[in-house]
Amino acid sequence: SAVRAGAWFLVAGLLLASAAAAGEALPQQQEVVIDPEYSCIVCHTEKRRAYLLGTHSERGIRCHDCHGGNPRSLEVATAHSGRDYVGSPGKIETVELCSSCHSDPNQMRQYGLPAGELAEYRTSRHGMLLLDRGDMNAPTCTDCHDAHTILPPNDARSNVYPPNIAGTCARCHEDENMMGAYGLDIDQVETHRTSAHGVALYDKGNVASPTCTGCHGSHSALPPAVTEISNVCGHGHVLVRRAFDTGPHGAAARSGLLPGCTACHSNHGTERVQLDKIAETCTGCHEEGSTAAISGIEIQEQVSRAAEHLHGAEEAIHELTRAGRTTADASVRYQTALSAYMQVSQTQHSLDLEALDDQTRQVASISTDIRGSAEVAAEHQWEHKLLLIPIWFLALSATVLAWFKLRGLEKGGQ
Repeated sequence: SAVRAGAWFLVAGLLLASAAAAGEALPQQQEVVIDPEYSCIVCHTEKRRAYLLGTHSERGIRCHDCHGGNPRSLEVATAHSGRDYVGSPGKIETVELCSSCHSDPNQMRQYGLPAGELAEYRTSRHGMLLLDRGDMNAPTCTDCHDAHTILPPNDARSNVYPPNIAGTCARCHEDENMMGAYGLDIDQVETHRTSAHGVALYDKGNVASPTCTGCHGSHSALPPAVTEISNVCGHGHVLVRRAFDTGPHGAAARSGLLPGCTACHSNHGTERVQLDKIAETCTGCHEEGSTAAISGIEIQEQVSRAAEHLHGAEEAIHELTRAGRTTADASVRYQTALSAYMQVSQTQHSLDLEALDDQTRQVASISTDIRGSAEVAAEHQWEHKLLLIPIWFLALSATVLAWFKLRGLEKGGQ
């Protein structure tokens, strides 16, 4: 009718006016023509604006696709009616609602998305608490992904963008009252921020560095079992894990006698063991004077020696530069030494002293060669300085003689 059309025209004007008053111009790609037959946006204006920012709006998913009801009715009672009306779904209903699409391979395939999130969620600590025990503290889909502004994980605005994940998890895991009921600490997120992983992620911007989900999983969130820790760490530290598995610690970890990597590096606070602390770290498990503790001392000496040689090669290249010599060849050899040193840092996890000694010798050999070049350059520079002494002496003598000659001429003129 003309009255209904006029009412919708007024609603559209009010919506646009409110957006302009708030100083929020609607992005051109998000402008949506208001359908005068679609009633949800009349009352749920704030939901509409949030929805337009998300990826669902780009794919043509509308309000009734998730909430049901009759979007063609202007009456609240009629609009919120029908057997498919969901309204505001609870946590368990949300899992069922999201999985109705996201567990369908035929629907997800076209977007390149996996369809196993529900199965993973059921095996997670969160899913078991919510679905098996009815614990409403456990998060559901929208607690991590939002309800209407759903963004892909590579969008920096997303709650699950790598640098944002810790903050998303912290909403619950830093809540002392909530975590107290499960006997969990609330310092994991802050501890992670200051760890080697956290520094790489937040300070250096390395989004490949693991955050909470990198070790615990996302939809299948669980603490890794003792026998799984080295495999989890091995996702990012492939060569280190390979070396670890070949040594006695690897066998102990597989049998559950050692908590893998966290035996030396801890879990959330993942720290680098300083070179002068390697032997001390070993005595955390092994008695001082034992064969294992002595091996720890030998490993520390080998790794420290390799580090000293590498540092010496670096200083030698600086000396060559100061001497005005070309450093192209030395720089190439330094990269070879650096590669050997990286192998040292990997091999130490195998506790193979013989292999460690070979790699340390390789670093030392290359470093000695580079330092020799720097010493030769320094000797040549000193020889050049010695050769300049006679020249400076002759120049000074000529200056003195000229000065005496000039004084003699001045006296003769008087």
